[in-house]
Amino acid sequence: MATEEHSEGLAFHPMDQFKIHPLFREIEPGTCVPDQGITDGCLKWYEVTNATLWMGLSILAIILVFVIGTRGRSIIPSRIQSIAELAYNFVHKMVEDVAGHEGVKFFPYIFSLFCFIVFANFLGLLPKSFATTSHIAVTAVLAVAVFLTVTIVGFVKNGTHFLGLFWVTSAPLPLRPVLAVIELISYFVRPVSHSIRLAGNVMAGHAVIKVFAAFAPLILISGMGFLVTPLSILAITAMYGLEVLVAFIQAYVFTILTCVYLKDALHPGH
Repeated sequence: MATEEHSEGLAFHPMDQFKIHPLFREIEPGTCVPDQGITDGCLKWYEVTNATLWMGLSILAIILVFVIGTRGRSIIPSRIQSIAELAYNFVHKMVEDVAGHEGVKFFPYIFSLFCFIVFANFLGLLPKSFATTSHIAVTAVLAVAVFLTVTIVGFVKNGTHFLGLFWVTSAPLPLRPVLAVIELISYFVRPVSHSIRLAGNVMAGHAVIKVFAAFAPLILISGMGFLVTPLSILAITAMYGLEVLVAFIQAYVFTILTCVYLKDALHPGH
């Protein structure tokens, strides 16, 4: 929710934090038509924006932790090496348990997905940062890449037998065509649900925190602030703690669903 700029009382716009804007150019008001409230309009494809900046910082953080931070590996690991090894073993076990031994060859790709999402989510919780995974434009690229990868792998490994994923042999014969249509639709809906789940959860959490934050300065302009402001601060703290969990859980969910889809591609008859 948002109020008018010139209305009485508080004026806050929780969705403004998701706007994409160029970093090295000022956009004159009224010269561009905003893109449905998501961007500031008139963006050029080659411009560096706040979204590309924070995606780049996510990649830089991954390099610092997993490349530079583990360069001096030792039997007694440092804190950074412990974090890197814990993340590596966590994702490796997930891939092996869900996708099987054959799926381990895709571990580098899946691990890269997990690291990018979890670092982007956590960096998005910093003050004045930008949550790149709150945009479906970002999460959709990741989800479509997973969809194309598992589909290509399925046909390359199994040929036309991959279509057996949609033909439920355990069902009665008259129901199989109906179930095949349902399975086919659900298969092509995968990238949609895969991307919206991540972007929606990240966006919703950040928006709710911004709404609670708008009531924090109420103590300066209203007598009710003595009651509302402490409750607002408590709500912000609770939501922030929840978002820390969501940042990891959503990366985990995205990754484990990728493993499930890969398992279907490698073993369509199971």
